[in-house]
Amino acid sequence: MPPRLEPTPCVRGSDAVRAEPTPVAPESRTPRSRLEESPGSRTLPAMTSKKQLRTYVTNDPGYMENGYTVSLRDGGPCWIIDPGYPPQARKIIAHVREHKLLPQAILLTHGHLDHIAGVDALRRDLGDASTEGAPLPVYLARAEWDALSDPEVNLSGFLGLELRTAVRDPRDLVPEETLELDGTKWRIIDTAGHSPGGRSFYCQELGVVIVGDALFAGSVGRVDFPTSDGQQLLHNLRTHLMSLPDDTQVLSGHGPETTIGRERTTNPFILGGF
Repeated sequence: MPPRLEPTPCVRGSDAVRAEPTPVAPESRTPRSRLEESPGSRTLPAMTSKKQLRTYVTNDPGYMENGYTVSLRDGGPCWIIDPGYPPQARKIIAHVREHKLLPQAILLTHGHLDHIAGVDALRRDLGDASTEGAPLPVYLARAEWDALSDPEVNLSGFLGLELRTAVRDPRDLVPEETLELDGTKWRIIDTAGHSPGGRSFYCQELGVVIVGDALFAGSVGRVDFPTSDGQQLLHNLRTHLMSLPDDTQVLSGHGPETTIGRERTTNPFILGGF
């Protein structure tokens, strides 16, 4: 997001709130985890299952947003979550083809520009495997459907980028409903606050939750945007995410992975608020 809108310097990119308002250059970074050092394929060991989630992580040089391609096996179904600016789409397409994955959907945790910029390129080059090449369905909470076509809503207008996608038929993400990927069930969780329709995706069997910009390692999402609500975000984080098991792995929209237990006990915003 644009530095001029940043009330306090960011931890990673500019979507996280800092615990301390210490001046930091926009390009500064916190120490990197293995996720950040080498974006690419990783396997997350499941907490309660013999299944393992394969995550292919892509970043862009500007926002350093984490796009995720998730699957359980070569040749199996996959989801693409929050595809951002180049080179993310190109790398995702190459990964899908190399591993003969069958894309089922693009899932968007929210509609900010750095999480939707790769949608059109992926829909153009990757068809829905279940419908013989029809455009990939795009899932986004109904409260943010306007972000797909309105630069002011997706915040690109603040930068003069005028980002509009070609998506005209998004599908809703209703909290507490379930999505299925290759035999695993994922619960849709309401984590709105950073944006009005923020969603997270939780798989109990695999012990992982994908949270977008709601929660970061040591921080939470920015709440100074026109449609943000800080108290709503804190309520949703404390009620919906902090109730998950401590060993649940958290995959965020920026920065390193973390766990629910670590954030429950050390995150200054979970503990003390804004």
